Amino acid sequence: MADPESALSRATSRRRSASRSAPSDAAPDDAFQAVLLAAQSGAQWACTNLWVDHAPTVVAFLRARGSHEPEDLTSEVFLAVFDGLDRFHGDAAAFRTFVFTIAYRRLVDELRRRSKRGHDVEWSVELDERRSPSAEQAAIQQMSDASTRAVLDQLPPDQRDVMVLRIIGDLTVDQVAEVLGKRQGAVKALQRRALESLRKKFARGRTPGAASVDSRE
Repeated sequence: MADPESALSRATSRRRSASRSAPSDAAPDDAFQAVLLAAQSGAQWACTNLWVDHAPTVVAFLRARGSHEPEDLTSEVFLAVFDGLDRFHGDAAAFRTFVFTIAYRRLVDELRRRSKRGHDVEWSVELDERRSPSAEQAAIQQMSDASTRAVLDQLPPDQRDVMVLRIIGDLTVDQVAEVLGKRQGAVKALQRRALESLRKKFARGRTPGAASVDSRE
C-alpha cells in the first residue's frame, strides 16, 4: 500500500527534478510568458496550450474532492481563467495558483449547491462507473494507489483540501495557502495533522475504506 507521505515527497521531487533537468540555455518561464501573451491576445493555439498543460490536474483535483461532473466543472474553470487572462500578471507558478484558486472556488460553489439540495455524496473510486483511462486519470494515479486515495477521503475536509492540492495539484505550501485563503503556517499545520493521522492508519494496518473515528478532529 502506498504511503501518502511518500506520494507527497514524490510530488516535491518531481518539481525539483524538472527544475534541475531543464537545459541550461532554456528559459521555461520565457516560454510561458510567450504563450501567455499570445493567449491574452486571443491566439487559439496559446489558449489550447494552457488548457493542455493544466486541465488534466484540475480535473483530477476536482474528481478527488467530490465533484459530480469534474470535466464540466473544469470547462467552467477555464472559461473563467480565459475571461480573466487580461488581468493576470505573473510567472508560470503564479498562473498555476491562479487556475487552482478558480477551481477551488468553483468546487466550493458546487458542493454548497448540492448541500442545499440535500444531496451531497462525494466521489468514490469504487462506485464511479464513468471512469476510463485518460490523461487526468493518469495524473491522479501519480498520487498513489486507490487505497491511499480512500484513506485521504477519510480526512477532515480542510486537511483533505491541503493534501489533494499538494499531491495532485503539485502545489507548494505557499500556493496552497493562496488558493485556500489561509496562512502558510495554517497550511503546514493542516498538512502535519493529516500526515500524523495517515501514519496512524497505515501503522495499524486498517482497511482504507473503513470508517474510523480517528478521521475526525
